[in-house]
Amino acid sequence: MLSRPKSMVAWVARVLATLSLGVAVAVSGSISALAQNVPVVRDAEIEALVRDYAGPIFKAAGLANDGIDIVLVNDQSFNAFVTGRRLFINTGALMEAETPNEIIGVIAHEAGHIAGGHQQKLRDQLERAKTMAIIATLLGAGAMVAGATTNSRGLAGAGVGVAAGGGEMAQRSILAYQRTEEMTADRSAITYLNATGQSGMGMLKTFQRFQTALSLSGAQVDPYRISHPMPRDRISNLEVLVKQSPYLDKVDAPALQLRHDMMRVKIAVYMEGQAAASRLMRKMQGSLAAQYGEAQSAYLFGNIATALAKTNALIKAQPGNAYFQELRGDILMKANKPKEAADAYAKAVSLDKARSGLLPVSLGQALMATGTPDALKKAVVQINNGLRRDKENSVGYRYLAQAYGELGDIPGAELATAEGHFYSGNYKDAKIFAMRAQQQLKRGEPRWIRAQDIINYKPSGKV
Repeated sequence: MLSRPKSMVAWVARVLATLSLGVAVAVSGSISALAQNVPVVRDAEIEALVRDYAGPIFKAAGLANDGIDIVLVNDQSFNAFVTGRRLFINTGALMEAETPNEIIGVIAHEAGHIAGGHQQKLRDQLERAKTMAIIATLLGAGAMVAGATTNSRGLAGAGVGVAAGGGEMAQRSILAYQRTEEMTADRSAITYLNATGQSGMGMLKTFQRFQTALSLSGAQVDPYRISHPMPRDRISNLEVLVKQSPYLDKVDAPALQLRHDMMRVKIAVYMEGQAAASRLMRKMQGSLAAQYGEAQSAYLFGNIATALAKTNALIKAQPGNAYFQELRGDILMKANKPKEAADAYAKAVSLDKARSGLLPVSLGQALMATGTPDALKKAVVQINNGLRRDKENSVGYRYLAQAYGELGDIPGAELATAEGHFYSGNYKDAKIFAMRAQQQLKRGEPRWIRAQDIINYKPSGKV
């Protein structure tokens, strides 16, 4: 039996590594499980904003009913990619983009990949490329054997050349295909932006950012050895289309820009540190976004009383903002005032138009911290409400298990623990806890059936 050459395996790995800037071909089954390999970030406010950016674009691309998840990645680089029915966006991209239009352009490009079926097409191209390279390797091996049996050094050397050349040809073939798909996704993005009455200037600014970064690096790049077109080529190809659009000079609505600024400040405070946050807030001095950043900085690094006063001022300015109430709840929890925190989280839940599953779980945590049996029962209700909206929130299941345990519902605690392991991708422990729960449940009841589903689950490893 012939085995695949080690060099071929290494080449495939290198090709797959190039996919992270646009299309990736496989990833673990749940969002929570992704955290094993991808640093996933969860935040109700940011998730809601990005979904608002994506909604009209997905509709224009015919993807509105396809259940596409948007996943935030804790990475400072300006990057986004798709895999399966998921769109991943780095917090670095959200932080660097000065306007909503820039991020909307990125989303439009990635929607082009999804709508164009580029992931499956890329899988097909990879299979063809591997076949090409394997055939070339076998031909080269045959030539080397013939050279050895005839004592012909020239023929044996030609065999090495055939094998190496075949791998190079396959690699260039797949990279050329990727570059074509990237250009196709760019053109599709302009179509979606026009259909939603939005400018393509944000896309151009993004590619100009890439071109500047490439120029500053001083790197000499072979355009035939990269998976994406050179930034200058993308700018040249898109500039005409963007400038032909009747929406060229369209700017983002002030209310949307404010939400974008508040998102950037939040990312800076929580992920970039005080220095980066201060630099950004100076640029927004006097704005509500800067005040939001000051309140968050006080909560994380300063005085609780100051943080609460600043947050109360924010709430007075925007009484209907769910996320200001969420921040107030966070501050009160840190101040060891769970009852008051629960009131703030309850207001956040009632004001949250996006119906995030994260906020009810926070409310449930605060109710649990009050320690009364009645509050524990309410906590179970709230956490379950959150998990119904966001079933892959593995952290939520841990709190649910704790609440059930304190109420004496041991099978409920075991099953919640099983769910937490399941959505974390830890299927072995999920099955163990599901079996423990099932032993204490009546056969055929809903919880027993769910435990059986976990026990029977066979992970495919890919989506």
